[in-house]
Amino acid sequence: MEEKKESHAIAREEKRKGGLKTMPFIFANEVAEKLAVVGFSTNMLSYLTQQLHMPLAKAANTLTNFNGTASLTPLLGAFLADSYIGRFWTITGASIFYQIGMTILTLSASIRPFRPPPCTPNGSDCKEAFPWQLAILYTSLFVNALGAGGYRPCIVAFGAEQFDENDPKEKTKTWSFFNWYYFCMGVSMLLAVTAVVYVQDNVGWGWGLGIPTVAMAVSVAAFVLGYPMYRQLEPSGSPFTRLVQVVVAAIKKRNIPMVSDPKNLYENDEMDEKISIYGKLVHTNQLSFFDRAAIITESDNYSAPNPWRLSTVHRVEELKSVIRMGPIWAAGILVITASAQQGTFYLQQARTMDRHLSPHSTFQIPPGSMTVFTYLSMVLAISFYDRLLVPFARRFTGLDRGLTFLQRMGIGFGITTLAIMTAAIVEARRKHVAAQAGLLDSPSVTVPMSVFWLVPQYALHGIAEAFTSIGHLEFMYDQAPESMRSTSTALFWMSISAGSYVSTMLVSLVHKYSAGPNGSNWLPNNLNKGKLENFYWLITLLEGLNLMYYLVCAKYYTYKPLEIRKRDDEPKNSV
Repeated sequence: MEEKKESHAIAREEKRKGGLKTMPFIFANEVAEKLAVVGFSTNMLSYLTQQLHMPLAKAANTLTNFNGTASLTPLLGAFLADSYIGRFWTITGASIFYQIGMTILTLSASIRPFRPPPCTPNGSDCKEAFPWQLAILYTSLFVNALGAGGYRPCIVAFGAEQFDENDPKEKTKTWSFFNWYYFCMGVSMLLAVTAVVYVQDNVGWGWGLGIPTVAMAVSVAAFVLGYPMYRQLEPSGSPFTRLVQVVVAAIKKRNIPMVSDPKNLYENDEMDEKISIYGKLVHTNQLSFFDRAAIITESDNYSAPNPWRLSTVHRVEELKSVIRMGPIWAAGILVITASAQQGTFYLQQARTMDRHLSPHSTFQIPPGSMTVFTYLSMVLAISFYDRLLVPFARRFTGLDRGLTFLQRMGIGFGITTLAIMTAAIVEARRKHVAAQAGLLDSPSVTVPMSVFWLVPQYALHGIAEAFTSIGHLEFMYDQAPESMRSTSTALFWMSISAGSYVSTMLVSLVHKYSAGPNGSNWLPNNLNKGKLENFYWLITLLEGLNLMYYLVCAKYYTYKPLEIRKRDDEPKNSV
């Protein structure tokens, strides 16, 4: 009895924590972290090709492979957070890994022997980095990827859980949190691709990477400072183990006749208490094979069941929810494949074009800073969505968030297709201008075409991200079982990983199958003699097919049924 009173006292104390007062600490951490990560990743292609003298295709693949790996490691971080150490300590530890990786990268860029000798003025003698120099680079990138593994799946879920889902007033703030999280992220990215990239291109890479490294240290301090105010949910054991237990129990009982009434399936609220704080999942008729895991037999111990033989309805529905999310999750992969071109081939296009602000200006926009138009359009689109579109849509849908996350994602998918289509048209125009100027064999000479021709494709990607990425993140957070919030966010990042790897695979396949007898291909170092527009049209085709696939999946998707936990002042209800 005393333990129960103590448990309730702790719960009341946790309820007083969290809320809006914690947001400055979380957002400050996110701003500084993104300034660090984007500050080095946005312009990394330039560092690899100009400082380490990598061929363009190898540099592009190195960058996309790093992004892919950094989006794959969150599964490990999510497992640790959900199962053992909680989100706060996972984020703190991951930030330290980030700090180590950034420090190694800064030192390698600052100390001359860590890079190959400069190229000769005419470029005839340009040696690629030695294997040991590349090993230092890859080590720093790997450590940064480990840091991403702990940070990325936890920071969003940690921020969202500062609002009580059982409190109607606070629940509406959860959806605004996702918008403002991305807004703050966009502002920090804007700063990274302008000020930081300018320092890298015009002052030096030592300073250009040192600034993000200091920002990373500031982010750790800002986050830890808010520790006493955070609402923290205790880890509830391995979610992967529970999913496997359901599968094993269902297979063991595959020959047992199904019960006629789902109410006879096993339920144990005490057993599920830690994994259903905000609500209990109720039975659905889909994927009925797994319901066998909840059938009670004579050999089952009803009061203390063996989870490898008997699972509760809630645990069975956890597995069903994850499976139902799969097709929607997969649709986000190719969207990332299209977006990945901003850090590789879009950047190379910008490098070949006239980057002066005006005909009489001496200032040139760094190629890596072109993504400022992506982030600026994303920030503006988020503001428009949150302040204008949501109140307008709410009149017709009756939803607090205006549009469902599936509707929001669908709009983003369509805009992504339009963005890559625009990129193909602009590239065809750029090559035409280069040919008219007689520059097909002169890749180092600027094409007399303003870099501002690239603004529409960058801006469309930013608008698409405001719809697709936030909608996808909302979907993964809301539809996942509450005990798997970090894991579901990790799956969001895993889709980014898969999209990056698909981009790498497409580049490799195009290199292989577009190769001509004279060594030419669609994606040579000299873009003026390539067929980059064909590569963009290929991605446009894939995006169109992916949009149709998504619309079918969204039409038949079933939202998870949740019975909200009873509060003192209101009855239970299901959503």
